[in-house]
Amino acid sequence: MTVDTDTVVERTDAPASPRETLDVRQLGPPKPLAETLERLAELEETVLVQLNDRAPQHLYPKLDDRGYAYETVETDEAVVTVIWEP
Repeated sequence: MTVDTDTVVERTDAPASPRETLDVRQLGPPKPLAETLERLAELEETVLVQLNDRAPQHLYPKLDDRGYAYETVETDEAVVTVIWEP
């Protein structure tokens, strides 16, 4: 199933920066957390859109510690967490 990430991101407060999508729906824990944090470390001024099969509860405190802003939107196809630098 495809997710219209543009529509989801428009529902958040994320800036209109370049976007990169990371689909971790098929990965078992702790890979979604590790993959997301690794990708964020590589990005500058890019909004990361993570597609997951559940809300990434263990990711939120790590994002808070690193100073990222984020919003999670649940769709029929995925749980979408949009992450950006404020």
